Amino acid sequence: IRYVPTFDESVASIKGTSINDLKQFHKEFYGTNHASVSVVGDFDQASVQKIVSDEFGSWKSEQPFTRIGSPYINVSAEKKNFETPDKANAMFVAGMNMPIQDTDPDYPALVMANYMLGGGFLNSRLANRIRQKDGLSYGVGSQLNASSLDKNGTFLSYAIFAPQNAEKLEVAFKEEIEKVGKEGFTLEEIKAAKSGYLQSRQVNRAQDASLTSMLGNNLYLNRSMNWEADFDKKIQSLSPEQIKSAFAKYINYNQLTIIKAGEFNKKTTAVEPG
Repeated sequence: IRYVPTFDESVASIKGTSINDLKQFHKEFYGTNHASVSVVGDFDQASVQKIVSDEFGSWKSEQPFTRIGSPYINVSAEKKNFETPDKANAMFVAGMNMPIQDTDPDYPALVMANYMLGGGFLNSRLANRIRQKDGLSYGVGSQLNASSLDKNGTFLSYAIFAPQNAEKLEVAFKEEIEKVGKEGFTLEEIKAAKSGYLQSRQVNRAQDASLTSMLGNNLYLNRSMNWEADFDKKIQSLSPEQIKSAFAKYINYNQLTIIKAGEFNKKTTAVEPG
């Protein structure tokens, strides 16, 4: 199930799939016997329940449901460059796996560390250094994900840049990662980040589509909205030392796999990003 096909294998697989294959897969695996339903808005509960039951109550999948776990796998760090001819821009991606779950004590601190590093706003550490100050990237940021069911998470950072800036970009990225690990963030950064992050969560809960998705996910995880409220409180109570400690514990530049793709072997006169 975790096999990663080559590009050629993916193309061959798609070309070799028939309409009958799709029908058979739908017949075997689609159904609502393991489904959850969440509804947001001004509605009559009894009417909605009747509609759902009438329309979907007898739709059963032939195959039993089994969740496929995603255990943490320690992957050795690598650095690779890929030549992509005739591309004006290059792409930088750095990432690593982490043995963390969203119920772990360190998770809220890691969320805030990533938010300030490059996950939340244009004045994040990576954006300030690489985009605004050094002018090395057209777009830069970072992401943090942690499973709700398995002790498995990922950290990912990216940047879009001119190929001739590859070395300078990686140096700046390394310096910012190591600086956070050694020094952490300032009180001013943390105060602003908490406000911005918690406000974004509040806005998200005010959108019907987002709230419906959240409720459905919580049903599957056997959580209530109290989990969300408790998480907000944990974010609000974080200290600078907690954030610094969590970042240093899980994110290490030397453990990152770094991939750069671009036309690096061509002499270019591309205009620097401004």
